[in-house]
Amino acid sequence: MDHNPDRICVWPGYFDAKTSRRSGRRVPRDSSVIKPDLEGLFYAARKVGLRKIKREENVSHPNRPYGKEGRLWVSSSGAKQSIGASNKEEVLQMIGAEWRQMQKDAKQNEAQRVAEGPKAGDKRGRTQRKSRGQGNQQKQRSSFKKRSSFKKR
Repeated sequence: MDHNPDRICVWPGYFDAKTSRRSGRRVPRDSSVIKPDLEGLFYAARKVGLRKIKREENVSHPNRPYGKEGRLWVSSSGAKQSIGASNKEEVLQMIGAEWRQMQKDAKQNEAQRVAEGPKAGDKRGRTQRKSRGQGNQQKQRSSFKKRSSFKKR
């Protein structure tokens, strides 16, 4: 692509919690996420308030040519106008903080949903829940039968 000084390039690898700063993470640890992907980055940028965004999929970072992670192009003038960020680092930190919060909320919602168990009308969920206990009972019965048949001889 041609050079445009109004664009900021944002890669998902900038937000990887498992990567060190030296290896390419551009945000603090408390603004980084686990398993960053282009979709999550796009939704976080939208939620922060960025509107002028272009998404490019299957593009690899020059330092990470083995992974086709994709990238976002963000308008720096649009970022300054919509969220008040004057440079790339502020934009990255705002996106990272929002993305981290989105991951925490999703994790809490999933844990709450699992703790509640299956819904009242969910027959498949209920049968799967019941079958776990029955499988263990079957194993115990079969091992008991083997022991009792062995003693009879």
